Amino acid sequence: MNKITMQLNADHLILQALSEDITSEDITTNAVMHEAKPGQVELLCKQDGIIAGLDVFARVFTLLDDTVTIDFTCQDGDEVKNGQCMATVTGDIRVLLSGERTALNYLQRMSGIATYTRAAVSLLSGTKTKLLDTRKTTPNMRIFEKYAVKVGGGCNHRYNLSDGILLKDNHISAAGGVAKAVAMAKEYAPFVRKIEVETETLDMVKEAVEAGADIIMLDNMSPETMKEAVKLIDGRAETECSGNVTRENLPLLANIGVDYISSGALTHSAPILDISLKNLRPL
Repeated sequence: MNKITMQLNADHLILQALSEDITSEDITTNAVMHEAKPGQVELLCKQDGIIAGLDVFARVFTLLDDTVTIDFTCQDGDEVKNGQCMATVTGDIRVLLSGERTALNYLQRMSGIATYTRAAVSLLSGTKTKLLDTRKTTPNMRIFEKYAVKVGGGCNHRYNLSDGILLKDNHISAAGGVAKAVAMAKEYAPFVRKIEVETETLDMVKEAVEAGADIIMLDNMSPETMKEAVKLIDGRAETECSGNVTRENLPLLANIGVDYISSGALTHSAPILDISLKNLRPL
């Protein structure tokens, strides 16, 4: 995550997280550290996985004190091992203690998503299908979680409701059918926007193709029905498979022939990667 992206899109979120953890003061740290004193602490991996969010981790500390320095021995996307020292953080001990939990919360969460995503992507190896995330993200964590998906080798679906047109079941019901929904979207949206339609039956697939949808989502269909749908679409639209997709059932979907598989599990079900700050010592 580059510096400009961080400052424009992430700094205010990180500050909110710090404010959540420190409403007035870090009373424990202030009780044992009455004045500034330099120190150093190690960032240790306690579980094998894929690391993601190192710049966010560092930004927590530099927002508290821009004199803090972090010497990383790895970079986002690297495989890390249990027991590996990934960085040393040097600065005012009070800052190291006060920023510890927030910094680790980001790094553990993002690394867990990257680890889960990397394992899921590997199950699609040798196919044309790309793995997508969804908007099923933790509130105020989307920019971090979607970045972690990319670090893990996945791809991002639309970032938010302003980013793309996806006509889901309730939109279709509100419009009065697939054809009407697509026609209304084409009339309203700029021509540069693709129109995606969520379908649940082969009849809806036919209607979406005839209406000129750019992408057709095959939602909660059986693998056999999805294979029929792909044949029916016959390249006239891009295809996406969706609906309760997890790492466990991805192998069943890998050879259906869709262009994309989207999985909310990448962000809502990935466990954290266990990481700690240890061996704090004064300098």
